[in-house]
Amino acid sequence: MPGPRVHRGTTYQWAGMAGLRIFYREAGPRDAPTLVLLHGYPSSSRMYEPLLRRLSERFRLVAPDYPGFGHSDAPPPSDFAYTFDHLAETMSALLHGLGIDRYVLLMQDYGGPVGFRMALRDPRKVLGIIVQNANAYREGLGPKWKNIGRFWEDPVEHREEFERFASLESARQRHLGNSPNPERYDPDLWVDEFAFLSRPGQSDIQAALLGDYRTNVEAYPAWQAWLRTHLPPTLVLWGRYDPSFIVPGALAYCRDVPDAELHLLDAGHFALDEAPDEVAGLISNFVERRIANAA
Repeated sequence: MPGPRVHRGTTYQWAGMAGLRIFYREAGPRDAPTLVLLHGYPSSSRMYEPLLRRLSERFRLVAPDYPGFGHSDAPPPSDFAYTFDHLAETMSALLHGLGIDRYVLLMQDYGGPVGFRMALRDPRKVLGIIVQNANAYREGLGPKWKNIGRFWEDPVEHREEFERFASLESARQRHLGNSPNPERYDPDLWVDEFAFLSRPGQSDIQAALLGDYRTNVEAYPAWQAWLRTHLPPTLVLWGRYDPSFIVPGALAYCRDVPDAELHLLDAGHFALDEAPDEVAGLISNFVERRIANAA
């Protein structure tokens, strides 16, 4: 009989990848089901600390920072193409280097465009998906995306739309959303994120990625077709108070994956801010029931 799994506390590491140093957090037993945690904007792997603390007894968790985010290298756009295609390629290369060949994708916000690209390139590796306010449907785009669309059309003429997107107030609202319980949110969350956005070179990096975001909207039909074709075990956790990615985007997943499990949470864009225990419990139950026992 196999011996007991050896629990490993969280470690903080860098891996060399195509001339870059990519930072990642890792926790849990190496022989447990692996969850790859893909972060959103303008966050980093730090957003997943609540899950690393709560789930590492049962699962192996790997949470990387994309190039340009967190503690990973952030070369200027002249030296690194900040596109979602390139971020996905880099994350896939990281997992290959770590010897991680099969995994559950947990995707939040920007994690959706990164994760879906990874899944389309090699569906065999994806055991299931967990979606936390990661949009894949036009009906999930909130009203602010009309203004961002102006930036896509002319990034120079409408630079003010990017400046608004990257402002301290937008960072604050990204967390609070329309929550009736703003007192539950730690302001350090958005103050720290704005400090990240204010580092030298970040404006050009984030403007390049926001400009490339239009390719995600164009790719929605391909992602939806992948869902219908592969019908991966799917858990959708959606903060109902998110004004950026609204509830119809959550409901739409059930159209393409009829047995998807959907939970609308009393939380905002970053559900772990307000409901970490609920999110961790739902993820643990889903992986144990739909993935670990079926493997």
